[in-house]
Amino acid sequence: MKIVRNASAHWTGTGKDGKGDLTTASTVLNKTQYSFNTRFADGVGTNPEELVAAAHAGCFAMQLAFNIQQAGFAADSLDVSCAITLEDGGISSSKLTLTAAVPGLDQAKFDELVDHAEHNCPISKLFNTTISVEATLA
Repeated sequence: MKIVRNASAHWTGTGKDGKGDLTTASTVLNKTQYSFNTRFADGVGTNPEELVAAAHAGCFAMQLAFNIQQAGFAADSLDVSCAITLEDGGISSSKLTLTAAVPGLDQAKFDELVDHAEHNCPISKLFNTTISVEATLA
């Protein structure tokens, strides 16, 4: 099965003094502001690293939920946070922090299911992917 999801970015001005907005096809983000200040300071709006953190936390939680279900259990709750570190011009790490309530699941099986989710959720796999760009100068 192949699924394609879409989002767009619009930017005007320079890198430091410019501003932009992000829109997703679902319109969950609809011309949502981002800028130098929202990325490197405390401005109002979002930033790419925050969006990657949300995507990784959500993807990991869903993958783990499937793993737990496949193992014959059901999670009461999975609370995942993600910290994306941007340094030296690149993302250097993604740290997931999980608190899970899964009745009847022992620690060894839990660790196995978490390890699988860590390495196999699609966003985890994205961090080691081929990037392609199709560019047109207008």
